Amino acid sequence: MLIGYGDRELTQCEVVRLFRETHPDLPPRNQGTISKIEAQYRKMGHVRKVPSKRQAVVDDDTKFNLLLALEENPITPARQLARDSMALF
Repeated sequence: MLIGYGDRELTQCEVVRLFRETHPDLPPRNQGTISKIEAQYRKMGHVRKVPSKRQAVVDDDTKFNLLLALEENPITPARQLARDSMALF
């Protein structure tokens, strides 16, 4: 694949070499990283960091309350449990 740089196009390997020459103080990037950045740019039109979807952190008290609620009524829908646990905050 070729990547545009200024008025010419460079291969990904040339981009890696140019990055290492331009930014010797930064951790080196490899061709795979450049490939991922290029793919993101082609897909999204930018290379800003996109927040990843991570599971919410649930403290022990909330977990315990959810388990108690399930023990009292084992057929409680998950959405209802979530709503009830959010009401505790």
